[in-house]
Amino acid sequence: MAKKESTLGNMIIALVAVTFAASTSLGFVYQLTKEPIAAARLAKKMNAIQNVLPEFNNEPNMEVYKIPVDGDTLYLYPAKIDEGLVGTAIESFTNQGFSGEIKIMVGFLPDGSIYDVAVLEHKETPGLGDKMERKKSNWGLQFKGKDPKIFNVSVTKDGGDVDAITASTISSRAFCDAINRAYNAYIEGGEK
Repeated sequence: MAKKESTLGNMIIALVAVTFAASTSLGFVYQLTKEPIAAARLAKKMNAIQNVLPEFNNEPNMEVYKIPVDGDTLYLYPAKIDEGLVGTAIESFTNQGFSGEIKIMVGFLPDGSIYDVAVLEHKETPGLGDKMERKKSNWGLQFKGKDPKIFNVSVTKDGGDVDAITASTISSRAFCDAINRAYNAYIEGGEK
């Protein structure tokens, strides 16, 4: 078999062929995984709504409404039994985490008290900031049943009532920021 000479033209043709094959493969894999990823995110969100609210019999994701906040959007999911509101789950966020954005779901009862909280997404440091997740620690339980009108949702270092995660004050502050953002939206017009 004769060896081809390595010329600029041959190298460009080879590079274009490899790039085309790689991009085609990547596009195919993206199309193949796009729907399962979206379904998994929706299932995680629905599970979080169920975890942060008392029992309900409607479909909160079908009655979702939005409130623009800080250049982004909060999503509010009203939970009802028949036509009576039992609570509202709010998908909130903060960009003040140690490693960037944190998304949480906060469940509020009609009186404005917190029923429970759940972490949706974060990139906080494993073993430190990730302790905000219920499967890693019980740190988030301190918000359960608290009324932000009388419970100062900020860390004790800042004069609040929240015990920070050990060695993760920044993550704790960010989590409190997301809860306060959700509470303010709920009070300022999120009660439906």
